[in-house]
Amino acid sequence: MFIFKEVLMTRKGLTGFIVLALLIGTTGVLFAGDPSPVDTMKVGIDTVWVLFTAFLVFFMNLGFAMVETGLTRSKNSVNILAKNFIVFAIASVSFYIVGFGLMFGNGTGFLGLEGVFALTGADTSPLTGEAYKGAYSALSWTGVPLSAKFFFQLVFAGTAATIVSGAVAERIKFHSFIIFSFVLVAVLYPITGHWIWGGGWLAGLKGGFWDFAGSTVVHSVGGWAALAGILVLGARTGKYRADGSVSPIFGHNMGFATLGVFILWFGWFGFNPGSTMGVGDGSAIGHIAFTTNTSAVFAILTSTLTSWFLQKKPDLSMILNGALAGLVAITAPCAFVSVPAAAVIGSIAGVLVVFAVFFFDKRKIDDPVGALSVHLVNGIFGTIAVGLWAKDGITGTATGNGLFNGGGVSLLINQLIGVAAVGAFTFTASLIVWFAIKKIIGIRVSKREEIQGLDLGEHGIKAYPDFQTFLTK
Repeated sequence: MFIFKEVLMTRKGLTGFIVLALLIGTTGVLFAGDPSPVDTMKVGIDTVWVLFTAFLVFFMNLGFAMVETGLTRSKNSVNILAKNFIVFAIASVSFYIVGFGLMFGNGTGFLGLEGVFALTGADTSPLTGEAYKGAYSALSWTGVPLSAKFFFQLVFAGTAATIVSGAVAERIKFHSFIIFSFVLVAVLYPITGHWIWGGGWLAGLKGGFWDFAGSTVVHSVGGWAALAGILVLGARTGKYRADGSVSPIFGHNMGFATLGVFILWFGWFGFNPGSTMGVGDGSAIGHIAFTTNTSAVFAILTSTLTSWFLQKKPDLSMILNGALAGLVAITAPCAFVSVPAAAVIGSIAGVLVVFAVFFFDKRKIDDPVGALSVHLVNGIFGTIAVGLWAKDGITGTATGNGLFNGGGVSLLINQLIGVAAVGAFTFTASLIVWFAIKKIIGIRVSKREEIQGLDLGEHGIKAYPDFQTFLTK
């Protein structure tokens, strides 16, 4: 203010001020009725942010590929890599053709009905007051172009399908997985997504249902679909002994698995902060990044300690899945809870994931990479955590307070309703799809092919041909 006053005291400064005022006034006339340069710049910056964070989430595909490959046997490496590579292509096609419209199109409380096929019916002006209120009013709160919105939502949809890949690894037919992935992203994922992010009935509950970045929308949906697939497929040959005890099948490359988790951790800073879909509130973005990392690190510590206590030695696979569990658990509440609450959430997630691995194994539910323990169990827990630790308006969102912040049980009840509804629909629908695929074209490779390895049986190629040849000499 002092410098501005001093400038006005000089003739030159006064002249400059008058010229500046005239320019501003002229600009207002030139752009009367059109978006101002400031508005144009804001849309541009927000678009760059949305796309950059979407690219980080896309990069998570490599993380999933490395984790799943590392935690499975070398004879199935090509198959795992091929599934993780093609699944994003399948997701892109199915989400474009029908999934995006079912999820975000205007319609009923249960599914979108407008703009369902290939993004038809959208308002194409990103800089007007009616930006994209045509067919997809559920996304009109952010003014970035529809193409950016679509790509950001696409990488989330692709993540849900990728979760299934690891859980059904080492015994599923390649084409059967492709078909299920198409149906999941085209129909199942968008329907429940519409309930929550598309303005559907869960979002319309009194007090709302809150899932900021997808503990339920993405992770538990992928987990429920994976659980149904495991039950239809059955366990891998040799996983369980005749007496029901577990015969451990170790992954072949913990270096790959560790690299994959680091990539996923990095990508999560796009997954959660990017869900602001704009840079208007820097403090909110910073807070979300802070809670995300806090939950992850505390989950690493508690999963390490829990594994150390139960298994007598700290199991690296448990430590790695602990990090992922903390990230999944904080995905729903990252914008709604304090940093200390995030530490508590992560600490619980790290314990839950270890016990969940043993729980599923005891029930002969064979999950090679621990996807159910990470994504299903902690997707559910993270969603419930909103009802327990939410702090109203902490990043500007009126969630109401959770149980532990004096808000009573109303928000918690809404979160439980959402968990139950999404779980019941996704699990039941996935079972139907898996059974249909099994009856029509088959779902599981032959026992001989499974023992030999899916790399040769499904793809006719080995991941490590020289190494394996050397071993046979």
